[in-house]
Amino acid sequence: MRNVSLAELDHLPAEVLPIATDYPPGTLLTWHEHRRAQFLYAATGTMLVETGEGAWTVPGERAVLIPPGTRHQVRMLDVRTSSLYIEPDAVPWWPRSCRVVEVAPLLRELLLAAADLDADYASRDRDGALVALILCELATLTEVPLHIVLPHEAPFDELCRRYLAGPDIAVTNAAWARAASMSERAFTRRFRQLTGESPAAWRARARLLAAIPLLRHKSVTQVSELLGYSSPAAFSYAFSRAFSLPPSSLRH
Repeated sequence: MRNVSLAELDHLPAEVLPIATDYPPGTLLTWHEHRRAQFLYAATGTMLVETGEGAWTVPGERAVLIPPGTRHQVRMLDVRTSSLYIEPDAVPWWPRSCRVVEVAPLLRELLLAAADLDADYASRDRDGALVALILCELATLTEVPLHIVLPHEAPFDELCRRYLAGPDIAVTNAAWARAASMSERAFTRRFRQLTGESPAAWRARARLLAAIPLLRHKSVTQVSELLGYSSPAAFSYAFSRAFSLPPSSLRH
C-alpha cells in the first residue's frame, strides 16, 4: 500500500498495515498520535522526530519505533518512508519510548515487498508469511543512540527546542540563564536535574545530531567547520563517541 492515509485502513483486522509514503522535502507532520505502534523507516533522507520527552534524528536506512498513543511530530528531509502500523497486542515487547534502530538488509527487502501488498493481504498465505517474518525481524533490532532528552518544564523546553532548530556554537550558559531570568548556577543545576547533563554538554550533543542531515550532502571536513570543531578528526571523535558510529557511515 503506497501513499494512502492510515485513517483509511486502521479499521481493517490485519495486525500489521504496511504503508509506503513519498514526502516532499521539508514536509512537517504536525503533532499527532496513532492507536497502533509505528515502525517508521527512512528509505531515503533524514527524519526529525519529536515527542514531549525528547528528539530523535533518523538517518536514511534506519528506523524509529514509536509507541502507540505517543504524541509526536516528524519533519521529513527529502524522505521516502516505509511504515508499519502494528496492533499493540502483536508486539508486547515494543518500547515505551521512541528508539532509533538499525535496519538489516533482509528487513529492508521485506519492507519493500510489503509496500506492494494489498489491504486484504492477510487472506493469502504467502503474504501473511511475509508479514509474520517481518514481525520476527523486528524483535531482533539493534538500537542506535541518536536521540536527545528534552526538558518538560518552561522555559527550558522552549530554549532547547529553539536550539535544536538552529544550533549555534556561540550560545552560552550565561545567555540561557539570562533568558530564563535565573542565575547561571541555578539554571545549570535545574537543567541537569531535568535532562541528566549540563547545558553545555546538551548543546554539544544537539550540534552533533544536527550534523546528521548535513552529512548527506557535505563532507566530514565541511560539516566539522560548520559546527565549529577545531578539526575533522576532533569532530569525528566526538561524533563516534556520542553515537557509536563514525560520521563517514552516514555519507550517501
